[in-house]
Amino acid sequence: MECQDFSNKKVIIAGSEGLLGQVISEKFQELNATVIGLDLKNGQNLLDESFVKSIMQEHSGTNVLINTFALNPQPDEASWDLFNVPLESIEKYLNVNLLALFSICREFARTCAEGASIINFSSTYGVNSPKHFIYPIGFVKHIGYTITKAGVLGLSKYLATYLAPRIRVNTIVPGGVLNNQSAEFIEAYSEMTPMHRMMKKEEILGAILYLSSELSSYTTGSTLTVDGGWTAW
Repeated sequence: MECQDFSNKKVIIAGSEGLLGQVISEKFQELNATVIGLDLKNGQNLLDESFVKSIMQEHSGTNVLINTFALNPQPDEASWDLFNVPLESIEKYLNVNLLALFSICREFARTCAEGASIINFSSTYGVNSPKHFIYPIGFVKHIGYTITKAGVLGLSKYLATYLAPRIRVNTIVPGGVLNNQSAEFIEAYSEMTPMHRMMKKEEILGAILYLSSELSSYTTGSTLTVDGGWTAW
């Protein structure tokens, strides 16, 4: 298998300051690609349609769009119950995880290079229901996260068929990534995973590089699962 050359590639990473976004950005920089990082931490609001349009026009001719950003609840957030969750809290997930995602994909598609690749991120919780029992007592993963991450799969397939053959669109489903979780959580998660451990952040790079390169020139509308077998059980 020939080594892929990224020195002439322009790559937009939306969510570039997140756990996976950072390691992906660093890898493309090592490969001498031109990296354009977008993140709310840098004051870049992907919910602002006018900003999304302007940034895509500014970076027209880009080859790859990688969308790692998402609203994702953590165990230190306020707990909720299915029967009292406010509908507006679900709306927040819809706005970030689906509407903003669609917006950035659409504007990228207007201005990108021929043969470009869009890589979206779903979640194991977009494929299977969360295993609530692995979390601390009193914490329940927000239903808005599962709804929207399932929606990412449908959105990507729709875009893949609509934009082909000019643009490829695929989805990565990552497993739980090590990130200073408690020993109890890591043990509980690992017991539910055939690989008996959580994912190291660098282990996402193989899937990213494949879908970003000509090695995946006939791959579109696909879902690539990198979860240590979590969703196989």
